[in-house]
Amino acid sequence: MKHQPIGIFDSGLGGLTVVKAIQKELPQERLVYFGDTARIPYGTKSPDTIIRYSRQIIRFLLSREKVKAVVVACNTSSAWALDAMRKEFKVPILGVIEPGAYAAVEVTRNGRIGVIGTEGTIYSGAYLKEIHRLMPKAKVISKPCPLFVPLVEEGKLTGFVAEAVVVEYLKPLLKEKIDTLLLGCTHYPLLKKTIQKVSGKKVKIVDSADETARTLHRNLEAYGVELSGHGSGKYYVSDLSRKFKENAQRFLGRHINRVEKILIEKY
Repeated sequence: MKHQPIGIFDSGLGGLTVVKAIQKELPQERLVYFGDTARIPYGTKSPDTIIRYSRQIIRFLLSREKVKAVVVACNTSSAWALDAMRKEFKVPILGVIEPGAYAAVEVTRNGRIGVIGTEGTIYSGAYLKEIHRLMPKAKVISKPCPLFVPLVEEGKLTGFVAEAVVVEYLKPLLKEKIDTLLLGCTHYPLLKKTIQKVSGKKVKIVDSADETARTLHRNLEAYGVELSGHGSGKYYVSDLSRKFKENAQRFLGRHINRVEKILIEKY
């Protein structure tokens, strides 16, 4: 399995934060990314729907690309579908919640951790459960931020509109004197500059992408890490908009030769 690629998926653009971190951590690996852009956002969908979507995507990655591992770079899918997918498929499947919670617990000084994410992720209680497993006495203040994903998808990352929305969502968390803010959605790091401005310098912003990449590296040791390859990326979406490739290239800091649209419902 050593020379097979790694599959990564998210509901849209946000999972490219994880792709970038994995490229840095494992530069020789071939990566295959799928963004479910036709069915975004996942955060408002039911758990049954999230499981069905995740199953279709993993089937696609296994049948089309023969991936050796799958990274669920979507917090909502990690919260609702990860356990079911691990039971159904034989390949290693890694989510972003466990690595993100670990990173937040490592960073906090006063044990007061804010978590923001989609409605689906927050209401699942997955981050609360994992943080309390690692730090039972931690005070976790969670808040769904449903307008963040549309802001990111529209490229409204800074400026008056973005800042006004961020202020509205973060106000109750900052009143609780959090010193750590965990971005519980892979879209949110694109808003990091505005989130940090609103939060202030004393609040540490935690993006789970880097810790997810490190965890993937450790987990792959048993299956074989590619040490001699040149690294490459393939990009698939369920709906190809003009903005996707443009935004993806800007965020990754590299040229993407091709983005292919596929009919994910047939898998």
